[in-house]
Amino acid sequence: MKKKLAMLLLSIVSAVASAAPASTTVTFSNGTQGWAGVGEGIGGSWISGTPGKHGAAYYSYIPDTFGLNWVNRDTAWIGDYSTVRSVTIGIDVKANSITYQGREVERHLVVELRDYDNPYNGMPYTSVWYNLGPVKKGNWKSMSVTIADTKAASLPAGWGGTGSGGVALPPGRTFADVLAGVDEIAFTTFVPGMFYGWTTYDVAVDNISIKTAPR
Repeated sequence: MKKKLAMLLLSIVSAVASAAPASTTVTFSNGTQGWAGVGEGIGGSWISGTPGKHGAAYYSYIPDTFGLNWVNRDTAWIGDYSTVRSVTIGIDVKANSITYQGREVERHLVVELRDYDNPYNGMPYTSVWYNLGPVKKGNWKSMSVTIADTKAASLPAGWGGTGSGGVALPPGRTFADVLAGVDEIAFTTFVPGMFYGWTTYDVAVDNISIKTAPR
């Protein structure tokens, strides 16, 4: 009986792990829904009633940090992306201020899909990532990227890979097999291959979305 129960639980976990991401939009009107803002300095992230682009928004204020991450491991966002034909990932972002050495600067925002299974040569994970573009002080900005073919072996135009100690996929890994085992999704100002000094961020995000098209 115990063996059958263990096998049943294992099959359920495996099914959840391999499930496709689901189309959803997080407006932060109902909590964080798995999103966590992370920085390296003093400060934090919180949902504010101050109107975002369409209601509540998720604010991060971190002084003196190298960069920001917003990460999620909720099942709506991870799993086997190859089970759907295409995926569009979007976010609204507003920089109230990004300062370096007392002056306003811009930082680029990257979306990264991370696979923690079988990391290469001591790296924490293997990932594929896309630079959504620059963010600087100003009004709300909508940013998105579409993966037109989730079974493409080569990195599509504009996409990079990490996991071999640089900005490339490890030997034997492809764009498609990373997408087939996404364990975490992140929006981050840490652009692979780039380094920034201590920066103060006052940034809000809203309407983080994923839209999938069935095969």
